[in-house]
Amino acid sequence: MIQVCLNGGRGPGDSAAVPMSPAAMAEAAAEAVAAGASDVHVHPKTPCGGDTLSPRVLAETLTALREAVDVPVGVTTGAWAEPDPVRRVERVRAWTVLPDHASVNWHEPGAEELAAALLDRGVGVEAGLWSGTDGPERFLRSPLAPRVLRILAEVTDPDPRTAASTARALLTDLGTAHGRPILLHGENAGTWPVLRLARRLGLSTRIGLEDTLLLPDGTPARSNAQLVSAAVPVTVPE
Repeated sequence: MIQVCLNGGRGPGDSAAVPMSPAAMAEAAAEAVAAGASDVHVHPKTPCGGDTLSPRVLAETLTALREAVDVPVGVTTGAWAEPDPVRRVERVRAWTVLPDHASVNWHEPGAEELAAALLDRGVGVEAGLWSGTDGPERFLRSPLAPRVLRILAEVTDPDPRTAASTARALLTDLGTAHGRPILLHGENAGTWPVLRLARRLGLSTRIGLEDTLLLPDGTPARSNAQLVSAAVPVTVPE
């Protein structure tokens, strides 16, 4: 499975291709799904371009995306979108339109409570387990671990020379991961080496302008769809 991560914390200052409005996200998602993506991860945005958990913005974003694609759509719940853990749970409980899944970064304060609130509402939880954090250890101890939809194993090592090794170490730390499926991905310059490793290991992965602005040959990507197209071939260029 290839998930497309449409925008992340990026904005027009990073690339004109980053979709910011619900309509732009929907168009980008439709193009990416046509290129081979089978799942969507998106960061709903305020009019000023910040990530938000606002029920109103989330509803507008999800409605637009679901009119454009017929694949699962997930959102972020990152602490940067709402720093107060209690308020973050309140936001989730106030959502009027629900995503198919939402990522929960297990190293962030309040992750357990947030994941429980999502599960209570019938929203699938993607457990975000970042390299270089205590997230994997905390997750493996969690009674909620067997209930998550999947693990997002996120390699934060941006060095293309070492990112794959960091990814292998993260996978080793996860062990059997309570039997949950793993989606392995990297970021920035580590994106493509980790994606190639995920493909070799037969794991799900993701690609999009959230993770990288560049194609495998180092040229700027014109769209999320172009990145997905580069990830679809069985052999990704070294």
